[in-house]
Amino acid sequence: MNKATLARRYILKLMAAAGGIGLSAARTFRSGAAHAAGVPAYDPAAKFDLDVSEVELRRNGAGRMLMARIYQPKGPGPFPTVLDLHGGAWNAKNRLAEEPMDRALAASGLLVVAVDLTLAPEAPYPACVQDANFAVRWLKANAASWDGDASKLGVYGSSSGGHVAELLAMRPHDLRYNSIPLASAPGVDATVGYVAMRSPISSTFARYENAERRGNAGMVKNNKVFFNPWETIHESNPQEILERSEKVTLVPFLIMQGALDDNMLPEFQEKFVTSYKAAGGACDYRLFENSVHEWVAQPGPQTDKAREVVKEFIARQLKV
Repeated sequence: MNKATLARRYILKLMAAAGGIGLSAARTFRSGAAHAAGVPAYDPAAKFDLDVSEVELRRNGAGRMLMARIYQPKGPGPFPTVLDLHGGAWNAKNRLAEEPMDRALAASGLLVVAVDLTLAPEAPYPACVQDANFAVRWLKANAASWDGDASKLGVYGSSSGGHVAELLAMRPHDLRYNSIPLASAPGVDATVGYVAMRSPISSTFARYENAERRGNAGMVKNNKVFFNPWETIHESNPQEILERSEKVTLVPFLIMQGALDDNMLPEFQEKFVTSYKAAGGACDYRLFENSVHEWVAQPGPQTDKAREVVKEFIARQLKV
């Protein structure tokens, strides 16, 4: 039996298995099966032009329509798929926050989808994590519509979006996080293949104490609005989750940290990396010299390096 016959048989099996979870999910399975049939592997050095579009994701409890911005490479797919979760101290920003990074990743041959998250003044924790969990399931079910392959869906998260990404990855089956139903594909789960992050808030309480010491009243307020009731700053603290030896899912992490970050201190990040590895997780930690919390917001060699590091990390994960 030749490779082409085997590939066709594999695709038919996946399509049959997908029949029970709806057409959108079936498209996703077919997209993943296409890779088994010989679609070229992801090349981080590739260059693609992009189509950029927007669609509605869902209306949140505050009545705001959350949007998804889609960066689709122009070329033969399907393309590996990445979900972008924005930062903003849980209280600000939207899907446009990381547009330069999103464009750079998509131009290398990735379908990148950036989504709005519920902001803390609209609803406190865990609302934005619920949005992210929903977005994973929604993207798995719909990525093929934009020539994406979500069979190994990755996440990119920045700052507070990195905190959301860590909770999403570590607790993919949490009933609270899974509380928003996806009627079109109820059988799709929220597991992810890997997470790449810039300046994630991996230790929420340590970051809050640092803001207090520095007299950063705005950051102190952002924390108190988001962590309401206040005890959730500990319940949702990735560092403390590991210290409590909770049962978690450990997917490969990439953490990029600025050496001059006075917001999420490198020592906090390094402690989390050590804890994650001790729990059995793989974590690629990169310290960027002469870089502050949001160094990628400005053009420069360290920003260029960050983009290349993310692309190379994704390439490694897709080869596994």
